[in-house]
Amino acid sequence: MKNTCLKITSLASRITAGLSLMSIMLASPPAVAQTGKHEALLLHAARVFDGHRMRTNTSIQIMNGKVAQIGPRGSFAPGNAKVVDLGDATILPGFIELHAHLSFQRVPADTVLKHGITTIRDVGGPVHKPYGGNGALRVLTSGPIITAPGGYPIPLTGEKNIAIPVSTEKEARETVRNLIDAGAVVIKIALEPGGEPGAPWSGGHVHGHHHDNHVAAHGHAHQEPPNHEPSSHEPRGDKPAKPAHSSHPHPNTPDTGSNPAWPLLPESIVKAIVNEAHANKRRVTAHIAETKGAEIAINAGVDEWAHIPCDIISEPLLKKAVSQGVKIVTTLDTLSKCPGVAHNARVWREKGGELLYGAEIAHPDVPRGIDAQELMFMMQMGNMETLEVLRAATSKAGEHLGLPLLGTLQAGAPADLIAVRGDPTHNLKNLEYPNLVISGGEIVLNDFPIISQPRATAGDR
Repeated sequence: MKNTCLKITSLASRITAGLSLMSIMLASPPAVAQTGKHEALLLHAARVFDGHRMRTNTSIQIMNGKVAQIGPRGSFAPGNAKVVDLGDATILPGFIELHAHLSFQRVPADTVLKHGITTIRDVGGPVHKPYGGNGALRVLTSGPIITAPGGYPIPLTGEKNIAIPVSTEKEARETVRNLIDAGAVVIKIALEPGGEPGAPWSGGHVHGHHHDNHVAAHGHAHQEPPNHEPSSHEPRGDKPAKPAHSSHPHPNTPDTGSNPAWPLLPESIVKAIVNEAHANKRRVTAHIAETKGAEIAINAGVDEWAHIPCDIISEPLLKKAVSQGVKIVTTLDTLSKCPGVAHNARVWREKGGELLYGAEIAHPDVPRGIDAQELMFMMQMGNMETLEVLRAATSKAGEHLGLPLLGTLQAGAPADLIAVRGDPTHNLKNLEYPNLVISGGEIVLNDFPIISQPRATAGDR
């Protein structure tokens, strides 16, 4: 009887964890908001990208932290709302970053929010239940990465708050359940032997620019697509790259020609992880970078690859993954020195595969906010149109998270949005510096004039 009660309690906890994905829409600390809670807003702009298409001369009404209505400007009366006329500007949903390491790297959440990311998925770090959304960054977590004993990333970071080694199928299943009970929205595993040329977790991936703060983060200007052949990966700029505390701090790791490969989870254990996660309505994302890891992930039914693989993956393997409905989170900017990423992105798209936006915030070589270079690499290597990459960072990402209104500006969606002056489809770089950020209906940052304040009621006089 006691065991039965324990099982029921554990099941109830996992059901609660699943429902918490919806409850994050409603509760969060108003840490960085500048306005009263759930103040009615009416926004006018020359353009609105609603997560699916670009509209012109469109207005958005926000009430109780959600989008109440979107439509032509003339269809709205200000009523008791604060009115903001953005003029020649573009409103977009707040971006969703699907690959971040904020908690592990202690990146300030308000910095990320003020630079256009309103939701992140922290994949590799402490686990906790979803939080944020009303004036604060919405944060979802996977918790620590499940890996083989001594496997990536343990040789580089240790285990604390970043990795959990498992040796048996039973241990793997229990770990999955524990992570879900603690609030994980996805389960992350590592299938990384190390040593891929150009990879940041292998030696020599350094750049001359670093991102100790957001101003530095947005100073990077590497516009050229990644090399198709291995390069010497020499530093650029006038000071060396910092070797420690990146999300892949591996500066002294030689390739596997001189060192043994890091151990990988066997296929049987990965299958156990996938089966347990699916039984609890969770997907599995895998850090993979080369053929062996890809083969294990495909054979075990992994749902998502956390990176475009660094090494070239054969067309038959990529085609098989696409046929299984696998999605890839891009992180092309982080992997810009890998010889295989351009090939893999091109073939993936040619085979009908879906790419989702993720720049790996907290890596020292990407902005701590929207990464325009990531979007441009997606267009160049994935042959994607501008609106396609914007969808990949908004509505498509929300769908992937199982929150279909998140990342849109449809009626009923969380009022997470940004705005920039002009048309960002002509200059994606402008997205890195939004002029307006709203989280759950709360104004976090605003450079536009407020043309009308709510009328005072009798009780306010």
